[in-house]
Formats: sequence, structure tokens, C-alpha cells
Amino acid sequence: MSINDYVKYMTQTFVRHFEKSPQERKTIKKRRKNERPGFLFRWFGVIPYALMFLFKKK
Repeated sequence: MSINDYVKYMTQTFVRHFEKSPQERKTIKKRRKNERPGFLFRWFGVIPYALMFLFKKK
């Protein structure tokens, strides 16, 4: 990808983002935040969940 293509892409993305209403942008941000995995899973993977379930069963 050339620099001109990259600048064109970034400009189009920027314009698309700011054409949306502020309320719509907030809604998208909240939805994206809720879909993100939890802190333990993001930082440490599956191991904390496995340990948590192991100790909950007993």
C-alpha cells in the first residue's frame, strides 16, 4: 500500500467517524466496550478462569 492510499483510507475513516452524531458514537463505544473480554482473560488468558471454576466446584 502506498502512502497516498494510506492517507486516503485514513481520511475516509476520519470523515465517516465524524459524520455520525455524537450520541451514535457514544452508543458504538459502549457496545464495543461491552463486547470486549474481561480483564483477567485479556491479560492472563484462560488460566485464571480455569482456576476460578476449579475452586468454585468444590
